[in-house]
Amino acid sequence: MSLPLETQHTQQTADLATALDTVIDRTIAAKRLVGAVVLVAREGVVVYRRAAGLADREKGRAMAEDTIFRLASITKPIVTIAAMRLVEQSRINLDDPVTQWLPDFRPRLADGTEPVIAIRHLLTHTSGLSYGFAEEDGPYAKAGTSDGLDQPGLPLGENLKRLASVPLLFAPGSHWQYSLAMDVIGGVIEKETGAPLGEAVAKLVTEPLGLADIAFAVRDRGRLAAAYMNAAPEPARMGKEASVPALNGSVRFTPDRIFDPASYHSGGAGMAGTAGNVLAILETIRKGGSPLLSSETIKSMIADQANGVRQLLDPGVGFGFGWAVVTDPVAAQVPWSKGTFRWGGAYGHSWFVDPAKKLTVVALTNTALEGMWGQFTVDLRDALYAAL
Repeated sequence: MSLPLETQHTQQTADLATALDTVIDRTIAAKRLVGAVVLVAREGVVVYRRAAGLADREKGRAMAEDTIFRLASITKPIVTIAAMRLVEQSRINLDDPVTQWLPDFRPRLADGTEPVIAIRHLLTHTSGLSYGFAEEDGPYAKAGTSDGLDQPGLPLGENLKRLASVPLLFAPGSHWQYSLAMDVIGGVIEKETGAPLGEAVAKLVTEPLGLADIAFAVRDRGRLAAAYMNAAPEPARMGKEASVPALNGSVRFTPDRIFDPASYHSGGAGMAGTAGNVLAILETIRKGGSPLLSSETIKSMIADQANGVRQLLDPGVGFGFGWAVVTDPVAAQVPWSKGTFRWGGAYGHSWFVDPAKKLTVVALTNTALEGMWGQFTVDLRDALYAAL
């Protein structure tokens, strides 16, 4: 005899909580993370919520669900949503050249020719731009570019000038490379709206959803998580400046950057907010976009818009507008459903939305880079799907 459906759901929720608690507790006990907030929503209902560990180890402050985190690249989907609202309003066209708003932004290819970089190239990371952290002593480092996480007080115009001085890696649209493209989009939004990026994003995204804690500044420093980085025997607290190895280079952090009002609003890395804020935005997308975007726009955002070029780097994974998209779970060797979209943030965050299962998961931590792409993210994902 099978159990009643309600009983089955209750048991499944209990199993899910046990599985995720085990992963979180084990990771914190192993001193791979200092603290985390994990939220899981299914069919629009939060079925798991947990604030674990410490928000500030040195002060003994416990992690809380309303802890504010430096969001790093979780900023990207939020700014992408703002850009797509302007597209829907016919104020920006995806095929318009960036120079329509930023006439001096004219990076060239290695042979000296100047290609057209369109808005869609920026939104899909197919522009030929890159990030400084991708190569330790590469041209971006020599040009002095900021990845949006360091160099407090740097104006956007100066960073774009430095960025444009570096040759493009490839012709726009021909390849995929994670990049500072969203900082350029931030400049486009500022020019189009005539307002600082933070004000534009508030009007276009966060205010319509009633989200008060997510911004390019920290409104309640007493709730801000301290920043830590991978180290042995336990994560080390970031100092005034920190450098964390990643790929062929290092991610450079200046945690107090967000307190400097002169720091440009980085469209790729500059926001802070809570796990609940992030969940609310992602759930809005999963449910079809209202009141921010039309369902047709959402369909385009969660489809592979990178012409398959990202799949040459990561089989089964493409890139939409704002996030990676799973196009073939078998090729990608992941338990996610086809159409799952996901990304993370260098301060230690990961998230994903599985539309087929009506599932949204947000895991914000205060430990870089374990919380973004470490074993914790894999263990959490696998435990969740095993319990479903």
